[in-house]
Parts: sequence; structure tokens; C-alpha cells
Amino acid sequence: MRTDLREKIIQSSLLLFEKKGFHGVTVNEIVKDVETSKGGFYHHFTSKEELLYVIHDIFISYVLEKAEAANSSHTCPTDKLQAIIKDFVKVFDIYKPHISVFYQESIYLKPEYESLIKQKRDQFKQLIFDTIAEGQADGEFRDDLPVEIAGMAILGMVNWTYKWYQPTGKNTIDEISDIFIDLILQSIIPKEIELGEEKRGRYGSDTSR
Repeated sequence: MRTDLREKIIQSSLLLFEKKGFHGVTVNEIVKDVETSKGGFYHHFTSKEELLYVIHDIFISYVLEKAEAANSSHTCPTDKLQAIIKDFVKVFDIYKPHISVFYQESIYLKPEYESLIKQKRDQFKQLIFDTIAEGQADGEFRDDLPVEIAGMAILGMVNWTYKWYQPTGKNTIDEISDIFIDLILQSIIPKEIELGEEKRGRYGSDTSR
């Protein structure tokens, strides 16, 4: 259950971790910034390490929930993959501070938190693998591509977004997600299948803002 204080602690820690690094910030600094007590902090988090884990869990849970929803609501593998990718890309806009801090400071996570993170990441990865395999079985996707390599290529392409995406850039996050969808679908759909605009995630000839 989320509370206002819990959210304030998360937002404060995002700013402080990004500015000073995980080890450069103490619990005292966080509670001072939030204007609460140590008791208030430890009511919601057992440690800074748990707080760092929660920062990751927020955005991986969002991506996983959206992917599971896409898997349930679409029967066509092409539509399913398109929906999964679109929400996957959007997370880099919605949770940009969370993602930046996590990748910058993740080396400080304890093994038990790393294990929990791996579980959800593996679930998401498997959903992508399963969608590709389903598309190959239905004849929608090229069957000459190894499922794992195609899936890891998609994950690698989209995950790298955190390194370069800027909300103030000339392309919106929706335009960027449409470009990714176009690139990916053009690569995995057989040439003999005509790809309609609604399947391609068309982004138009001018994506500048």
C-alpha cells in the first residue's frame, strides 16, 4: 500500500541518489529532506537497499503488468508484440528518474533483492519470447530467426533507450515507440506478408516537434 510519505521518500531519494550517489546519501539526509523522522522512514523501508529495490520494482512491475495485459487482450501475435513494445518504450519516459538511478546504483543491491528483480525481468523476457514463438507458429513471424536471439535483440534495443532518451528531445516517446515497432516488425515479419499501417506503428514522414 502506498502512502503520501512513502511516495515523498521515494521522490526525495531519487533526487538525492542521482545527485550524490547511493553511498553519498544517508537516511538522515532523506528524512531531513522529506521532513519526517527515522521512524517514518523505517515504517516504510527496512533500509536504503530496500528503497533502491523498490525504485526498480516500481518500473519493472509497470512493464510486466502492461505486457501481461497485452498478452490477455490480444489474440494476434503481431498486435500483442506491438502493444508490449509500445508500453516497454513508454516506461523510459514515465519512470526516467527511477531507471537512471537504478542503473547507476544497482551494484549496491543485496543478493536477495537481485533475485527478486531477476524473477520479474525473467517473466517479462519470457512473455516476449512466447509472443515471438507464437507468431512463428501462426506464420506471422519469420521462423528462421531463433526465438531467444530475436527476443534479446528487442530487449537490448529498447533497454538502451535510458542512455539517450530526453523528454525535451525533438521526438515524443510515442513517436520513438512507433519507430521501434516499425523497425522490429519489419525485421521479423516475412517479406511476403504485407504489413498494414496499423501493424507497423507508423510514425509518419516528419517526426520533428
